[in-house]
Amino acid sequence: MSHVTEPRGGASQPLLEREVEILAIHRAVDDLFGAADRTVATRRGGVLTFAGSPGIGKTTLLAEARRHAAERGCTVLFARGGEQERQVPFHVMRQLIQPTFAAMSEDERRDVLGTWHSIVAPALGLTAAPEGPTAPDPQGVRDGLDWVVTHLTVRSAPVVMVLDDAHWADAESLAWLTAFAARAEELAMLIMVACRPDEIPADAASLRALMGRQGTRPHELASLTTGAVARIVRDTLGESADDMFCRECWAITGGNPFEVVELAMKGRDRGLKPHQDNIPQLRDLASAVKGSGLIDRIEQLGPSTVRLAWAAAVLGTAVPTGIVGSVAALGEAQAAQAIDQLRTARVLTVLTGLRRKEVVDFFHPLIATAVYRSIPPGVRVAMHGMAAQALVDDGHGAAAAARHLLEMHPEGDPWVVQQLRQAARDSFSAGAPDAARRYLARALREPPAIEDRAEVLFELGSANLLHDPHTTINQLRTALEEPKTEQGLREAITYRLAQALGHTGQLAQAAALLAEEARRATSSRTRLRMQAEQFKWNSVRVDEENSPARSRLLAQFAKRITGRGLAERHILGLRAWDAALRGESAATALEYAQQALDGGMSWTDQDFGFEVPAVVALTLMYCDQPGRAEELFNSAVVDFESKGWRGAHLSFVYTLLGYVRYRRGRLAEAEDFVRNGLQIADRIGQDIPAQWYAIGTLIETLLARGNVTEAKKVARTYKLADGFPQAVVYPDPQAVWGKLLLAQGRIEEAEQHLTAVGRRLDLRGTRNPSWSPWQLDLALAQVTHDPAQARATATEAVARARAFGASSIIGHALRVAAAATDPARSAVLLQEAVERLEQSPAACELAHALIDHGIALHTLGDPHQAAQQLYRGMETASACGADALADRARAQLASAGLRPRRLYTSEQDTLTVAENAAARHAALGLGNTAIAKEMHTDARTVSELLSAVFTKLGTDRPGLHRAFES
Repeated sequence: MSHVTEPRGGASQPLLEREVEILAIHRAVDDLFGAADRTVATRRGGVLTFAGSPGIGKTTLLAEARRHAAERGCTVLFARGGEQERQVPFHVMRQLIQPTFAAMSEDERRDVLGTWHSIVAPALGLTAAPEGPTAPDPQGVRDGLDWVVTHLTVRSAPVVMVLDDAHWADAESLAWLTAFAARAEELAMLIMVACRPDEIPADAASLRALMGRQGTRPHELASLTTGAVARIVRDTLGESADDMFCRECWAITGGNPFEVVELAMKGRDRGLKPHQDNIPQLRDLASAVKGSGLIDRIEQLGPSTVRLAWAAAVLGTAVPTGIVGSVAALGEAQAAQAIDQLRTARVLTVLTGLRRKEVVDFFHPLIATAVYRSIPPGVRVAMHGMAAQALVDDGHGAAAAARHLLEMHPEGDPWVVQQLRQAARDSFSAGAPDAARRYLARALREPPAIEDRAEVLFELGSANLLHDPHTTINQLRTALEEPKTEQGLREAITYRLAQALGHTGQLAQAAALLAEEARRATSSRTRLRMQAEQFKWNSVRVDEENSPARSRLLAQFAKRITGRGLAERHILGLRAWDAALRGESAATALEYAQQALDGGMSWTDQDFGFEVPAVVALTLMYCDQPGRAEELFNSAVVDFESKGWRGAHLSFVYTLLGYVRYRRGRLAEAEDFVRNGLQIADRIGQDIPAQWYAIGTLIETLLARGNVTEAKKVARTYKLADGFPQAVVYPDPQAVWGKLLLAQGRIEEAEQHLTAVGRRLDLRGTRNPSWSPWQLDLALAQVTHDPAQARATATEAVARARAFGASSIIGHALRVAAAATDPARSAVLLQEAVERLEQSPAACELAHALIDHGIALHTLGDPHQAAQQLYRGMETASACGADALADRARAQLASAGLRPRRLYTSEQDTLTVAENAAARHAALGLGNTAIAKEMHTDARTVSELLSAVFTKLGTDRPGLHRAFES
């Protein structure tokens, strides 16, 4: 569709009694230019809103605003919502943006859009929607539009963005605009919006919020006074108009500017004398300005002209004249004559659209609404069908035709089904799944041919998956019951249905479905894939009846496969994860994780999902290889962002990146990542898995930083204690709640929750304290009143940690065990804890162990070594961002009157634990590859760590060796 680039005819209405609004516009535009020096820093954008009833003069006021802004040198972007285009996704955005790109070549567009091209270009109608299984999510498209508009604003500042008839804006554009409005204040951009407040849709709460942004009220346009009406009448009909005649004009129109102007113009056309004696004729004229009188006037112009007006009303705003004539079934000459008649009658106006094409539009939306409603229902439906065909024939594509197909009666037409399905695919690719659902639901009612019905149900169910998974389940179950379903489609339906069941917490049903379909499968490859999916959903079931049996079966499968296909690699990845959860050796978990990764794993395969690559990365983290885990998660971020997946998927990965940083002791970075993930999750919805993961990780991080008050606030805000999810979440929410209670000194409650966590996890065979250190927190709670029980709990946790074999959790367990024993034994345990943690990436846990060790040494009468350990712990805690822990060390040093003995290596002690470990290994003469193996990381990470060490110490490898020898 072409889009208008000039103000429409309504701009000719006079601007009377709008001084306050015009002053507000001028001031807002002036603010875009900043102070007298016009520096960028003093520019101020914002939002200006206007509200009023139909015909009150909103369009005229915005036309004046556009004119003034253009005269001041602003870049003006304009769009108008359309009553008939509300269901066309991104209709408003295309009007705003397309004119800017219309004169560019494809290469120039790609250069301007950069990496966002494939995500936003389809939404903006700049390129055809790409074919393929993946499409951006709505948040990804909104983020892309943010970037595009911000980039254009920076290039072309100052910018004035004008949206008229916002109550008719499409949902996708409105969602973007209302979210972006806050940025306008930071940019040299002014957003002006006008709407009819009584016609804002019930589901457009964001528009209501925008109109009352920051507690301000929109400028409400009032009706004209008798004096203003008299001015319009005398300007049109002559100064001889008497007061009674003018007052009658005001009474008839209620001071509505559109009706006043139209009435005066009709009087002029009739040669009416503006005197009191002609008031009866004035009332007759008034009936022709709106409603049935307007329609009667159009009908007097002849059947061809009426048909063209109908066609224009059906097609909507800014339609090329050729298409209007085609839908009206008029020849070129007849259409031109009819357009001229309607222009003269002030019904239509002809404007210049994109690519210099002539387009027709109604003189005012009130006229368009009246004409559309006057079309006989049967004729209106037929004309929508003609409009759909004309748009497809003219190359506008299925998406442009789809809104007309929605208005047609179902007739079992295969062409209609084909166009609606194509429009749905285009909408998916443009990041508008809501529109796709509308089109597919209508295609199903057509109905499709019996052999196509299952496929349409599958497409509709897939479209509903994230929006309404319960509806998805019904649709996909129906699809499975269809008699004529090709085997490949049946398998795809099964996988998607299992996803929907999983996303609604029906994990047992998902596993049962896959088991049943696996039994039906005739292909061994299909059966293996079904079993891989079954393992995945069972692994996150809280109510799994026999988790150890599933683990044994998974282990048997993993022994027989080599990772030839993605299904096999997913089984190997799940085996690695299961080994880590159950506390098998870290070596076993790493072996399977490596096998899973060797053939490659996709983060964006919609059929397989991203869950297995995520747990493989976490397995690496639990096995003390956080560098490799971060590499995998960073690649996920790249993949998700390149595809425009910036919703739940990106939330998960940011949260998990934060979780890795938390485990490494980079607490400030961890908090930033997790808060970013939580912010994305909050935009999507409440009580969703992405939110649970982020809440738990954020609370753990805040507690590690010593910020108990903020951790309590997060828990209270998200009602953490009101109920825990029925799926496996990490960190375990109930264990996190128990840890928070412990930090608050609520010992008894903490014990109850942590004990409950232990019972639940032990039943599942989840015994690795690295995954959930509930035993360690429980021992710390018990030591306050039952040291013997605390020792028993901690001893078992140490045994489990040693069985797993990762240095980080062994060190952590030893530190807790030390808290439950006598000082002499405690010092021994803490010495080993420090040694273990120095070989691990767990910097914050090392700080804990160092400080505890220093305190134990001081108790045993070794003040010099105590001071050294406390000092090292304090420095490490500070580097981690564990402020409360650092304060504890500092207070201990001060209260004991200790001063650290500065060794030749004291500068080294200020390094992070990972850099410290790398430096120690380098001093021993190990090469980067050998160091990487010892540290369970990669050579590139070692190189970066040593580079930081050399920079801080101003030395090299030989210098390190001499320092450590000393």
